[in-house]
Amino acid sequence: LVGPLRAALHNPTLADRWQALGQVLRFETSLPVSLNELAILVAARHWNSELEWTIHAREARRAGLDTAVIEDLRAGRLPGFASEDQQEIYEYSRELLETGRVSDGVYGAVRARWGVVGVVELTALVGYYSMVAMTLNAHGIPLPDHISPELNSVSDERTPLPPAAMSSVAE
Repeated sequence: LVGPLRAALHNPTLADRWQALGQVLRFETSLPVSLNELAILVAARHWNSELEWTIHAREARRAGLDTAVIEDLRAGRLPGFASEDQQEIYEYSRELLETGRVSDGVYGAVRARWGVVGVVELTALVGYYSMVAMTLNAHGIPLPDHISPELNSVSDERTPLPPAAMSSVAE
């Protein structure tokens, strides 16, 4: 068994509910899979979660997220986004992770594009994958032996991601 459920199995009820919530957030939201994976990668990078990053970088590629965007996130650089919706998802996720809040402009841009349901789902997704990252990091759940780390992180440091200059948000 790979991932945070290795730790959660100590409480079967928790593991069962955890898995159910993860299922909803990964596969049953109104956001496109590529944007879900972008938000997950922002969380994985924020928390320097090697296993979360490794799993979801692969999933993001499969979902069509540009490899250059993934590499820029890995390196802690501002990606060159192909679309405003990617930029908005990135900025919403980044602000939420760094400050625990989202500015009115960014919130409004995401809500205008995805509606109340989308913004609620995105918030839950970022929170859920923060919980996953914290669990992986706290319990030292390693990468499989045949996989090399990609983040080159120091366990107690986070790499802040730069803000995006959103053209759809008035300063």
